[in-house]
Amino acid sequence: MLQTMESVPHVLVIDDDREIRDLLARFLEKQQIRVTAVRDGKEARRAWTNGHYQLVVLDLMLPGESGLDLARWLRGQSDVPIVMLTAMGEETDRIIGLELGADDYLAKPFNPRELLARIRAVLRRAGDTPQNRNEASTRGFRFGGWTLEPTRRRLLNPDAVEVPLTGGEYDLLLALVERANRVLTRDMLLDLLRGRQAGPFDRAIDVAVSRLRRKLEDDGRNAQLIKTVRGGGYVLAATVDRA
Repeated sequence: MLQTMESVPHVLVIDDDREIRDLLARFLEKQQIRVTAVRDGKEARRAWTNGHYQLVVLDLMLPGESGLDLARWLRGQSDVPIVMLTAMGEETDRIIGLELGADDYLAKPFNPRELLARIRAVLRRAGDTPQNRNEASTRGFRFGGWTLEPTRRRLLNPDAVEVPLTGGEYDLLLALVERANRVLTRDMLLDLLRGRQAGPFDRAIDVAVSRLRRKLEDDGRNAQLIKTVRGGGYVLAATVDRA
């Protein structure tokens, strides 16, 4: 059965390298992913205004406006998932990008098939596909006054006000909530969230936990909800009830 335009994910690719843009457009469209490809921040802003996208592939090394500045702007517009493309060894930019709310990253040069796998994984987590929107409802979780609603992929504070989460933040919180009072190492969390092992300098989980703590108003050295286990990892130290 042919897919309708509404059911085909639409990805915005932002990269100043024409060969990469053309390669990704051809490759992803063969995989039933619609692509709009632009070369810089100016074109990206115009494309964003004129379209609706389920995911953004963003090169951090852009002419003029940097990819980090553009990521900051995009995050101000929407919680659209962002997969960053970084030059090999740019650990600082990668961490800053994750702090800005990017959901995943891939170092150049990369294999298009690996990027495809990352895109599909992030889209599944984001839930912005007809298949996920039509999934059967799931009961929510209550912990420490907060409520996590898997069906709508949203977090409510103790006053029942929604607290926006990126796709990566939601999945991290869900992994912790489903395994409350159990220590999860960084490698375990990376496997649960991305299906791959951490590199020796990978601080992705630490950055994500820090951002999530701020949103849970659990920031600082005396965090009470998400606790750091020295030499171990993290644990959600709360009683979890089904909502």
